[in-house]
Amino acid sequence: MDDRFLIVTCEHGGHEVPPAFAPLFRDHRSLLNSHRGWDPGALELARKLARAFGAPCFASTTTRLLVDLNRSVGHRELFSEITRPLARAVRQEILALHYRPYRDAVEGEVARHIAAGRSVLHVASHSFTPVLDETVRRADVACLYDPRRPAESALVGRWLAAFARRAPGLRLRRNYPYQGRSDGLAALLRKRFPDVAYAGIELEVNQSFVAQGGAPLVRLRSDLIDALAEARTAARKQAPP
Repeated sequence: MDDRFLIVTCEHGGHEVPPAFAPLFRDHRSLLNSHRGWDPGALELARKLARAFGAPCFASTTTRLLVDLNRSVGHRELFSEITRPLARAVRQEILALHYRPYRDAVEGEVARHIAAGRSVLHVASHSFTPVLDETVRRADVACLYDPRRPAESALVGRWLAAFARRAPGLRLRRNYPYQGRSDGLAALLRKRFPDVAYAGIELEVNQSFVAQGGAPLVRLRSDLIDALAEARTAARKQAPP
């Protein structure tokens, strides 16, 4: 199997609101429950991936409407329309309590393994709404990555090819419905670590599978895990001695 140490993360695993900020969201329950508040299904898949490979899993169940863990400080979408108007001191408190501990933990784990001489594969589990602003997303599963990073490109190619053999009827895309090079946790870690040491892939699953549930969702998750195992095994066999 691929020798890279696997780390799994889920930045948008829930739509919980910390008690101190509950009054802010009292009139926004429908927004919290929507794709704006979280990534349905992403946490369950992250945990299954981590369990299958014996990997650490870093996950947050706090709503992204409080602060988006997949955005950099200063990004216009770091805070939502609900928290952006708050006083700067309050926003700094949110960063200190709910943002930096998560980001520092993930980056610290990556750095620790790289310092020990291991290369790292980071898979971030996300999901996307089937329709956004009346535009239908034409994909079932996608991988976001940086095409300029050979290790990421190669692994995504192997993973999606192995998955396609298991689920030939599904629509698979690369860097859709978002660009892998866009602002995010993986993008930050690419700046910190070279390609040979770090590969970051954001896995995106259409939320229609979560809404449907049942056997198709179970099969999808199983096939994704098995396909990743196959891709990592192929990568190891092709690695130079």
